[in-house]
Amino acid sequence: MRECVIIDGARSANSRAHNEKGWFRIARPDEILTKVYDGLFARNPKIKPEDIEAVFVGCANITAMQNDIGRLAWLAGGFPESVATNTITQQCPSGMSAIEHAARAIMCGEGDTYLAAGVEDMQKVFMAMHMDFAPRLMQRYNIAEIPMGNTAEKVAEQWKVARVDMENMAFWSHKKADEATKAGKFKKEIIPMEGLKDDGTPFVVDTDQWIRGDISMEQMATMKPAFKPDGVVTAATSSPLTIGAAAVILMERSKADKLGLSYHLKYEGGAMAGCDPTVMGIGPVFAVKKLLARKGMKVSDIDIWELNEAFGSQSLACLRELGIAENAPFKNVNVWGGALALGHPLGESGCRIVVTINNIMKTDYPNAKYCVAALCGGFGNANAIMFSKA
Repeated sequence: MRECVIIDGARSANSRAHNEKGWFRIARPDEILTKVYDGLFARNPKIKPEDIEAVFVGCANITAMQNDIGRLAWLAGGFPESVATNTITQQCPSGMSAIEHAARAIMCGEGDTYLAAGVEDMQKVFMAMHMDFAPRLMQRYNIAEIPMGNTAEKVAEQWKVARVDMENMAFWSHKKADEATKAGKFKKEIIPMEGLKDDGTPFVVDTDQWIRGDISMEQMATMKPAFKPDGVVTAATSSPLTIGAAAVILMERSKADKLGLSYHLKYEGGAMAGCDPTVMGIGPVFAVKKLLARKGMKVSDIDIWELNEAFGSQSLACLRELGIAENAPFKNVNVWGGALALGHPLGESGCRIVVTINNIMKTDYPNAKYCVAALCGGFGNANAIMFSKA
């Protein structure tokens, strides 16, 4: 079977989804996405937009400004009409499933070059916008347990994740993200673009907005529960509402060699999994186990992990259940910080963590062999993806 490699990956900085303080508060999600495309094509001049077989775009809430954003953003960006597009939703794993669909198409010989992306604007297209739940769901589940925060509390209770451990995870997520930013680690992946300061002054956004280098364990300990009065999940241990876009160029390996293009990672496979939506955060356990079983591998075979931090409770439950780690700081998980610090623009994150792990493997761990990225998703979706050093 043909091999698929990552030629390049990039993203926007992640901005707060806030009407007054968000750096991208007046930018449309299609604009942010196509500026990422522009940046990728600019730094990969041997690949032209017309060379792309198809564009797969993941997005959690495909409505309003994000209605078929894969197609409409491509056309609005001035790219060739002849290139096919496909907007995909799998809730939070949407950007990852876009990568998997593109990689499989390459391996099956349906095309040689694909663009896979993820995008979400949680300010202008808020969670559950225009949502109409099927009434029959209420015959199967307690609908009050479906919202994300409620699932995080349920996971914390069932998997016995202590509040202090979640806060410790958030502390290290911010510290590592802050250290990586100051060291210039993210400059390889963030495409600078214009945003607005709080006072409305335009400026170039090239860093993530949510990161707090001064995060305090003492301050977090005073915060009130965010989702239920006697709960343990707070705003500090929940991924914040965010705006962002990410994209990767995928190519069949022999074509990349023919064009003289460099690459570091090869696609090894992916695994989607489902679970009880009222404990949706535990989903990566099933996706990772399925993926490793398919490959005949063990957790110890994986050198580097990216696990999207939707909530501290679910991330720790997954890491413990899989036997990867017990508590932060982690040796080989989210080494540049995670979504508690970087933000979680739903459909973007599955692509963003692949962009980041590609750069981590190239720069910090050039001799590492295998890496896995995984994330949970609303309504019990989960996904995991594996790459190897090419």
